Amino acid sequence: MNNFIFQNGTKVYFGKGCVKEYLACLTRKADTILLAYGGGSIKHNGVYDEITGILKEAGKTIVEFSGIMSNPTYAKVQEGAKLARDNHVDMILAVGGGSTMDCCKAVSLAAQYGGDIWDDFWARPGVIDFAPLPLGVVVTVAGTGSECNGGAVITHEEKKIKTGRDYPQLNPSFALMDPTYTYSVPVKQMISGGFDILSHIMETYFSEPNEDNVSDDIMEALMKSVIRNLRASIKNPEDYVARSNLMWDSTMAENRVIKMGKKCDFECHNMEHQLGAYTNCNHGCGLAVLHPVYYRHIYKAGLPKFVRFAQNVWGIAQEGKTDEELALAGIDALADFIKELGLPTTLKELGAEKSQLNEIADSCSISQGSYKTMTHEEILAIFQECYE
Repeated sequence: MNNFIFQNGTKVYFGKGCVKEYLACLTRKADTILLAYGGGSIKHNGVYDEITGILKEAGKTIVEFSGIMSNPTYAKVQEGAKLARDNHVDMILAVGGGSTMDCCKAVSLAAQYGGDIWDDFWARPGVIDFAPLPLGVVVTVAGTGSECNGGAVITHEEKKIKTGRDYPQLNPSFALMDPTYTYSVPVKQMISGGFDILSHIMETYFSEPNEDNVSDDIMEALMKSVIRNLRASIKNPEDYVARSNLMWDSTMAENRVIKMGKKCDFECHNMEHQLGAYTNCNHGCGLAVLHPVYYRHIYKAGLPKFVRFAQNVWGIAQEGKTDEELALAGIDALADFIKELGLPTTLKELGAEKSQLNEIADSCSISQGSYKTMTHEEILAIFQECYE
C-alpha cells in the first residue's frame, strides 16, 4: 500500500426510519434551516411532508431553496447563498441526490465567503480557512456518494466548464440514509445512478498501484455488489436488500476508503463533465457511453488490472485466451452490461452535435492518474468513436 492519510467527518445514520428517529435531534442547535431540494419529487412521495413535519414540530423556521437542477449551476449556488444570508440561516438541510448535495456544499461555502467561490475554490484549488455553514443531508437517490465527502461538481454556464473539487471542510456533518426513500426514484434514474456508482469504483480501480492492495480487493467486491443489486433492483424496485446494498455501495465508492493508496484516474469523468457542460446530458448516461471506448484505448497500458477485472468481476476464465483477449473480454462484458441496463451507447443519443466534439475535447482536463495519459487529440478520437 502507498502512504495515505484518511479522514471522514460525516456521521451516517442508515436504515429504515432513520429520518423520523434522528432528524429532530440532529437539528436541535439550528433555529432557521434552509431546506434544499430539486424539482419537487419529494412533495409527491411523502418525503417533504415527513421532513417538514418533523422540523415544524421542533419549532424550526424553514426557508425553502427548491429547483436545484441535475447539473447544478454556479448561478443556482449564488441564489442559495443569498437566501441563506438574507434569512440568517443556521443550517442547510439538503434533501435529494448528488446534484442537491453538491449544490448545497457550494452554498455552505458561498454563504460565509465574501469573494467569488468559483474563482477562488473551483477554477483552482483553494484553502478554506473559515467555517462553512453547517450542512446535513437526507439521501433520496443512490449514485454519487456525495453524502460522505466534500466533493461538489458545479457547472459555470457562461464559461462552459463543469468541474468538481473535494474539500474535507465541506463534508456534511451528518447523512440520513433511509433506503425506502429511493423506492420512488424512476427506474431510468435509478439505473443511471447505479452506473455512476460502478463508474466511481472503476475510475479508482483502474489506476496504480497494481501490486496486491486492500483497496483493489474491496473494489472488486463492490463492483460485483453493484452489478448484482442493480439487476435485482430493476426486477423489483422495492427489494429492500438490493436497494439498501446499492445505497451503501454508492457511499463506499466515494467516502474515500477505496481511494486510499490509489492514484485514481477519473479521465472519463473529466470527459463527461465537459459533455455535460455543453449538452446538459445525464451524468450516468454519459459515463456509460464513454467507459468501454476509453478502456479499449488504455487497456494495454494497464493490462494486468484489466485481466484481473475480467476474471474477478465478470468471472471470465483465462483458458484459451491471451491476456489481451481476456482483458478485452472483460471490457466487452462491461459493454454488454450497459446494453442490458438499457443505457445509451452513443453520444448522438445524448444530444451532442458532431460539430461540438472538437471544442469539447479541447476543453477537457487531462488526468495524471490514468494508465495512459490522454492527449486532446485522443480524447477527440474517443468522442468520434462514441458518436454513433
